Amino acid sequence: MADDWEDGSSTTTSFGGGFGASKGRGFGTWSSNDNSVDEAPRRKGFGRGGFGSANTDSTLTNGFESGNQGAFGGGRGFGRGGGGSDSEKPAARGFGSSGGGFGNRAGGFGRSGGGFDGGTDDEPRENGGGFGSKKRGGFGGSGFGGGGGGGGGFSGGDDGEDGGGRGGGFGSSSGNRKGGGGWHTGREEGHFAKEYPSRESGGGGGRGCHSCGEEGHFARECPNKEQDENKPGPVTYVPPDPSEKEEEMFRSIERGINFDKYDEIPVEVTGKGKETITPIQSFQEANLRESLLLNVQKAKYTKPTPVQKYAIPTILAGRDVMACAQTGSGKTAAFLLPAMSGILNSGLASSELSGIQTPQGLCISPTRELASQIFNEARKFSLGTMLKAVCIYGGVSVSHHLRQVQRGCNFLVATPGRLKHFVEQGQVSLEKVQYLILDEADRMLDMGFEADIRKIVETLGMPEKTERQTLMFSATFPEEIQRLAGDFLNDYLFLTVGRVGGTTSDIQQTILDVPENQKREKLTELLSCSGTDRTLVFVESKRGADFLASLLSQEGFPTTSIHGDRLQQEREEALRDFRLGRCPVLIATNVAARGLDIDDVRHVVNYDLPNEIEEFVHRIGRTGRIGHEGKATTFFQKGKDDKIARALVKILSDASQEVPEWLEEIAESAVGTSYGPAGGRFASRDTRKQFGNSDGWGGEWNSEEANTQTSQINGTAAWSSAGGTEEEEW
Repeated sequence: MADDWEDGSSTTTSFGGGFGASKGRGFGTWSSNDNSVDEAPRRKGFGRGGFGSANTDSTLTNGFESGNQGAFGGGRGFGRGGGGSDSEKPAARGFGSSGGGFGNRAGGFGRSGGGFDGGTDDEPRENGGGFGSKKRGGFGGSGFGGGGGGGGGFSGGDDGEDGGGRGGGFGSSSGNRKGGGGWHTGREEGHFAKEYPSRESGGGGGRGCHSCGEEGHFARECPNKEQDENKPGPVTYVPPDPSEKEEEMFRSIERGINFDKYDEIPVEVTGKGKETITPIQSFQEANLRESLLLNVQKAKYTKPTPVQKYAIPTILAGRDVMACAQTGSGKTAAFLLPAMSGILNSGLASSELSGIQTPQGLCISPTRELASQIFNEARKFSLGTMLKAVCIYGGVSVSHHLRQVQRGCNFLVATPGRLKHFVEQGQVSLEKVQYLILDEADRMLDMGFEADIRKIVETLGMPEKTERQTLMFSATFPEEIQRLAGDFLNDYLFLTVGRVGGTTSDIQQTILDVPENQKREKLTELLSCSGTDRTLVFVESKRGADFLASLLSQEGFPTTSIHGDRLQQEREEALRDFRLGRCPVLIATNVAARGLDIDDVRHVVNYDLPNEIEEFVHRIGRTGRIGHEGKATTFFQKGKDDKIARALVKILSDASQEVPEWLEEIAESAVGTSYGPAGGRFASRDTRKQFGNSDGWGGEWNSEEANTQTSQINGTAAWSSAGGTEEEEW
């Protein structure tokens, strides 16, 4: 068939023309009553003629419709009468009607002319349009370029008189008519388009600000743009990289003279299967990974604290844990060591090559400072292993944290907000979490954090509580928080270490009756006696923290402050100055009340008493840590602080501290300040013992014998309290 087409011979039936040129048919067929058919031109294409079919008795051959010799080539095209660019047939048509095609003199997409090119000498360019209509229009006068006399740009004019003045865009007219700035502004020689001296009007290509119209700056830098004062600017702070020197990495608080007394602290374990837990007497007994054990020795951890003796074997046994232990008792290592050992034993699931990081350990902290502190401990214990710990929290550049995560993340320490952001953006997946850890868990499940924690645990792809281990640690666990925690824990063991909710006897506490107008003078007096000892002063408000820090600095006491309204960089600098002794006085709000482990804090001052007794316990717990002795002074303001008087008396009594007579009188007359049923709102015991639970084991703990006797749990005295003690809260 191809040969027949090539030599022009005819047949009765042919699979005729197509994209080629004249005399043939389209994809249809044709027949002939005459054996003498004009010799077809030697144009092959897809066929000869148009897309349709016709009888050769007629001079009409079809394109899509009808017309003379329809085709993509010479003749007609898609439109009526079709059309290409056959210079011998001026009536050629294109996509529209009345002319055109892709070639010269042809019309095109427009009506009455146009195309990608202009006209010829016989039919000047002014009759050639573009994509638009009439004579000039479309992407440029007579095409993409500039026309001979028409307006350029996306919208040309109606005629040569005003077309140029309206045009703006890619091209422009020649002559004196001003077109829009674009690829070519004019045809004058001697300058580039961007230097065109007469750019008086027109559209794109100008260098002016899109916001205000002035030149000299971009819209994003526009000084005239209205700023939203309520919208914070982007966070760009990048914290300094932590030291890689082992000496600094393993630097920690030395054990105090009373550290050996920790062995005398009673421990109580409650829950089903408690008898299977054997407390360890040394870290070597814990069966930790060799690399972790080596790092424990580098950190000079000679023997485990009571909470570590019980928590480590309980976690390694695969049980969920809710642990209450006094401040400064080693809770961080109690959950980090067994969790990291378990992750290494099961094999690392995420690496730098992973597109989405899937940490197997997740520790959520209520404050940025505490998250950073936990991360430093995790780095220390994971040194020399393949396990990578990462910390993400607010106030720091997101891109910086993203780079840290993308380098590999096996153990993630995070605050709730930044964690949600990374998970929702698909940077981190929680589907492989083996250990969920809530440090300061009562705070994490209290007030504003509960909704965030529920969303993270229940809706962002984390395994069910039966498929993971959940570990909760704090110095306080109120009854309502314990009940709430049951939603996240599975058949857990409850550890009670010492007088939970109380303060350690290593802290010497003093309560002073100080009116509001005498507090500054009294504080100055105390600091004058402290010398260079680190003193942590707690106040009620952020503004008060800055004001007091400024006042003390003016009086010759190097002082800094930390609170939630300070930038993260400022908060970290304040803590750094305080740790290094450059500013031995730190004024703080509750943001520094929980978990912070600062070496050698000798004195804590409650300049303003908190509203809750739990907060009081956490505050003074910043001193007297790991066997060290400390001092705490509290300014009590009569009338304002009466509501916690009774709780304060109990705290002092339980810690064998002196209780002023005037405070006892206020406590006796105070109304509505009791601890509540069963030992108090700030429960020091497993509430399942008091009320039983649906697991079926609570009954045995409700017995009189269980609540009164002091039993032996695996060789260690277990402490059962008939009364209640307090706990610290956020």
